Amino acid sequence: MHFVTAKGILSSRNGMNLYRGCSHGCIYCDSRSRCYHMEHAFEDIEVKENAIELLEHALKHKRKKCMIGTGSMTDPYIPLELELGNVRKALTLIEAYGFGVTVITKSDRILRDLDLLQRINEKTKCVVQMTITTYDEELCRKIEPNVSTTRERFAALCKLRDAGIPTVVWLSPILPFINDTEENILGILGMCAEAGVYGVINFGMGLTLREGNREYFYKQLDLLFPGLKEKYIKMYGNRYEIASPNSRRLMQIFHQKCDACGMVHNNDAIFRYLHTFEEKGEGRQMSLWD
Repeated sequence: MHFVTAKGILSSRNGMNLYRGCSHGCIYCDSRSRCYHMEHAFEDIEVKENAIELLEHALKHKRKKCMIGTGSMTDPYIPLELELGNVRKALTLIEAYGFGVTVITKSDRILRDLDLLQRINEKTKCVVQMTITTYDEELCRKIEPNVSTTRERFAALCKLRDAGIPTVVWLSPILPFINDTEENILGILGMCAEAGVYGVINFGMGLTLREGNREYFYKQLDLLFPGLKEKYIKMYGNRYEIASPNSRRLMQIFHQKCDACGMVHNNDAIFRYLHTFEEKGEGRQMSLWD
């Protein structure tokens, strides 16, 4: 890891990344793409040493309460978080200043902060977003080697449900010829239904590849699925959007299963829910995530 001094912490949409880079090793990670201008090795985590001070200053000077988001570029619960505790410090500030929060992660380490998440949710709103890509534990360990397995994430979703914290699952990405099967989609959605998730986000049965993450993905295909890289190159060339040949059927299954289980599956509706601040109790007010 290395430290930098940041100029700001919240984006125009009130999202924050306390760290840059990741050690989870997911083979498809878009955050490796060169367009994000990460000027250091991806596994060499960049730590914003003044992030907590910047966050407190930003929260103090916000005209309206809103939802604060984290995890869009770097999973906040990388192993380094257990050493530094910056996510917990940030959640403590968010709770103290009466803001809402939504967190995207693949790690059951989020349960360490269950007490803070509950307190935030009692005052305003806390939503945990969990990415799940495969129902198969063995496959999970191959394509997402250094992060909580699917079963561990499912257990975390159930504990969050029991704590009254709403959850959303990202069913993404779906890798052609790897996890693009009916069995996989139905298996994941069955877990989601059992865990009582609010909704499931899906942008199509496929993935995106661009300069930076494409090279890493293909290297991992050579190691884990010999011969598959050549199949990708022949079928997709250098396309950005890589759709599964089974995409149409899998999307039908996705929407039908979500409808049957009462899970929201309209992306726009889910994002409106995530972005809407709610203050509970007297003086309740709502505003969109600026």
